[in-house]
Amino acid sequence: MALYGAVALAALALLAWALAPRPVEVEAARVERGHFEYAIEEDGRTRLRDRYVVAAPVAAHLSRMTLREGDRVQAGDTVAVLTPVMSSLFDERSLREATARARAAQAAVAGAQARLERARLTQDEAGLDFHRTETLARDGFVAPSRLDSARLALDASRRERQAAQAALEMAVHEREQAQASVLPANPGTAAGRPLAVRAPVSGVVLRVPLPSENTVASGAPLLDIGDPSQMEVVAELLTTDAVQATPGTRASIERWGGPPVQGQVRRVEPAAFTKISALGIEEQRVKVLIDITSPPAQWLALGDGFRVTVRVITISTDDAVMVPVGALFPHGSGEMAVYVLDANTARVRPVRITARNSNMGWVREGLTPGERVIVYPPPGVTDGRRVSVLMP
Repeated sequence: MALYGAVALAALALLAWALAPRPVEVEAARVERGHFEYAIEEDGRTRLRDRYVVAAPVAAHLSRMTLREGDRVQAGDTVAVLTPVMSSLFDERSLREATARARAAQAAVAGAQARLERARLTQDEAGLDFHRTETLARDGFVAPSRLDSARLALDASRRERQAAQAALEMAVHEREQAQASVLPANPGTAAGRPLAVRAPVSGVVLRVPLPSENTVASGAPLLDIGDPSQMEVVAELLTTDAVQATPGTRASIERWGGPPVQGQVRRVEPAAFTKISALGIEEQRVKVLIDITSPPAQWLALGDGFRVTVRVITISTDDAVMVPVGALFPHGSGEMAVYVLDANTARVRPVRITARNSNMGWVREGLTPGERVIVYPPPGVTDGRRVSVLMP
């Protein structure tokens, strides 16, 4: 009888073991403290900040172009040669039109000089304001942010003065071109004298629409010139994201064929536009202009019109408690929770999330570094359920 009892007990124990719930196999990860970033990611394209289109000042015969895309030119270099078309260059009406253009070019030079003088005064005013703010900030009377704003205003005024100087140089060259167009009407000038079209600025030839010999009309584009070192990126962000991309926000330009380069938001255009997405949904977007701040040596291969991926970094901290987003799941009304490993048991723990990106979540409350959480918990995991952690 004792033997039968022992066998029965063994059978019951074996049956209980067979029917007992097995631990659920799960994957686990540790809660870490480190660097966290949240960024708005969108496609963008590069473009030159200043693009100059050199056009024919008069209707004439264009000689074959010797320049090709990628050639470098200096300000004042001859980029095209025009020879007169008699029916257009030497009649009375054409002479009057050319004279009027020369006078307009002279007026444009005067206007450019006035804008340069205004830019110089603006720079002087920004410099005085910066020095005053620097003195007040040193004595603790103004906040450091006020000093940063004054420094940015001074840098902006310098840029505006450089742009005004370039505009003046361009206006001077255009005046020379306009004045040169009336030279054939001068009795002391031989008929049929070629007209040299000169580059208004130094840069690289971007486009040559008419490489062969041709007859061109007045105002026809001959070539485009730009400075590749003055590159910017244009991204079309959703209006709900653009409000976070304030001027001065750090950005990263990636997926252009080279290593990521750094940038900074310069301007968010004030007017939005409607764009139809690939799913047929109407979206309100706005253009955001980003300056490339990395040294040009890091992005020399980046050209005009290249497609890039822009990451506008709105949140960045080096002291964040982070958990993989795969460990988070909804819990309660609008809250999040994770399964924390307590030995071999899963425990539900509510957490408060400050922000999260595609990989990690920034935990404000609920977890401490070093704890282990279940990543992508299977449906069988519940509070208090025994689990078995899979080895990586």
